[in-house]
Amino acid sequence: MRIHDLDPENRPRERFLRSGPASLSPAELLAIILRSGTKNLNIVDTCNELIASFGLEKLADAKLGELKKTKGIGEAKAMQIVAIFELNKRLHFNRNLNKKIQAARDVFEYMEGRIPDEKKEHLFVLHLNTKNQIIRNELVSVGTLNASLIHPREVFKSAIRESAHAIILVHNHPSGDVEPSNADRQVTELLKKASAVIQIDLLDHVIIGKTGWFSFRESSLLV
Repeated sequence: MRIHDLDPENRPRERFLRSGPASLSPAELLAIILRSGTKNLNIVDTCNELIASFGLEKLADAKLGELKKTKGIGEAKAMQIVAIFELNKRLHFNRNLNKKIQAARDVFEYMEGRIPDEKKEHLFVLHLNTKNQIIRNELVSVGTLNASLIHPREVFKSAIRESAHAIILVHNHPSGDVEPSNADRQVTELLKKASAVIQIDLLDHVIIGKTGWFSFRESSLLV
């Protein structure tokens, strides 16, 4: 059935104008953006199939090639979908600009969506001002953390350039187990000593997983 064959009161655009966006399903909201379907499949049905296949959360990270496997989704519509979610990610990042860090939970929330490939370990350094607000984040390394590979120079170089008052180390564990390894402890100890020399405080080292985190400071391992 085509959209125009629906009762006018049930068409997404008319309901949007009458009752607002909250009255529409995710598929209907997406249909308003993509606008048109194919000869044999209307755009709402196409969007329902997309969301059923991916789930809304995974749809946000879907690649062009994956989206184009759904009937009725060509390159142009796939690009529109990717662009929507990319804009949403950037909005989330902008809202977190100058976020004040008061606890490890704040770090966990700030890092949501910022790790490009969660199958690998990434070490980030958050630069903070005197009010404990994040002024910059820097990706320092990708791969398993090892004290022999992580040089204090690389960690503190941008912090010095940005005149940061303090830093917080953040890295992810792809396994989801956020307990620190021996290597994590060695890296933290190495960088704590370097911070004392450089006089830029190392406030915390936070390990994050999908649903939780570990804080060296809150676990009394960094004082």
